Amino acid sequence: MKSNSLVKDVFAFTKDAVSWSLSGGMAYQFFLCFLAAVMLFGVYAYLVQFNLGLAVTHMSDIVSWGFYIANFTFLVGVAAAAVMIILPSYIFKDKDLHKVVIVGELVAIGALVMCLMFVFVDLGGPLQAWHLIPGIGIFNWPSSLLTWDILVLNGYLILNLSVPTYILFCHYHHRKPDERKYRPLVFISIFWAFGIHLVTAFLYQGLPARPFWNNPLMGPRFLASAFAAGPALITVVLGIIDTTTTFKIETEVFNKLRRIIVVSAIINLIMLFSEIFKEFYLPTHHSLPAIYLYFGLDGYNSLVPWIWTAVSMNLVATVTLAFNPGDNDPRVLFPASILLFVGIWIEKGIGLIVPGLVPSPLGEIVDYAPSWVEVGITLGILSLGVFIVTMLVKPALIIEQRFENQ
Repeated sequence: MKSNSLVKDVFAFTKDAVSWSLSGGMAYQFFLCFLAAVMLFGVYAYLVQFNLGLAVTHMSDIVSWGFYIANFTFLVGVAAAAVMIILPSYIFKDKDLHKVVIVGELVAIGALVMCLMFVFVDLGGPLQAWHLIPGIGIFNWPSSLLTWDILVLNGYLILNLSVPTYILFCHYHHRKPDERKYRPLVFISIFWAFGIHLVTAFLYQGLPARPFWNNPLMGPRFLASAFAAGPALITVVLGIIDTTTTFKIETEVFNKLRRIIVVSAIINLIMLFSEIFKEFYLPTHHSLPAIYLYFGLDGYNSLVPWIWTAVSMNLVATVTLAFNPGDNDPRVLFPASILLFVGIWIEKGIGLIVPGLVPSPLGEIVDYAPSWVEVGITLGILSLGVFIVTMLVKPALIIEQRFENQ
């Protein structure tokens, strides 16, 4: 009898969640249709890549990791940054952040799905993916760091699905969640969040033939940049929720997120300038990748305007958020958060991956820019991530409001 009742409860929960996700006004429906159209374009671009192979990308023997892995690296940090809300909410019982912790976890789910999709498309075709399946493919565990990355990403995805789903399921049925059932998973997810980004950093840091990556600051700076960009994205998402729904976010929530962003962004900038000092104070042949990135090398300078734009965006956004003109005025807070997010995305994406590969260990230099296929697939995956977050957040807000008002 209990199992039948549980099945009915799960069915009702799922049915209402799907219904709430798809219902809305004309603007909301247009938004979903727009995301669907971009995803279809991404599918078309992937079919081109599937038929012709990775030759349709601008990757090569020298730049073998490009736009896909750049976005993967950045989004791993966005997913890990959910811990900056989970930690004060569940462990330190912060009432302000506890109200929005579900949103942070759901954003992490969308980021994790995008991470896994970027790994998938970087393989070239779906037939190569079977190597990633334990027991079927050649998984190379525990010797392969990439294997560790796949394991920690999937594990973190399961953790971020389990905790909010259980809490929302209980709230949907007007029950208080049993902390003994989900609190251990919260503790595990906190340590796991640090692990997913450190393992990603170790993938690059452990390559001695790539001096641009072979840097002891790689892991800590990955975490610092993630803990700035992730909360910046969550701030923007909460701002959209506050202005477009009846679920209102208190000003103190934005203020606490701003403080987290500022501290992390300052640490990230300090580490960035420490790396720049090391590369340029007494340059050696190991400094060539940094010279290529910041000033160009032998006439190849396609990344120079991008990296200086990214550094400028980081500086302007960090100073703006630190001095906080307008006292958390949304007209200042949200643009500054977007500016910081984009700046870190450029600097930690293309600005990290390509210089690590150029020049090659043999001194070969090539410029790299993504092809239309890479851009199309990337837009499709990003739209998928936004779609997933939208589908998860909308019913979550309705359930939380009903639980609070009961």
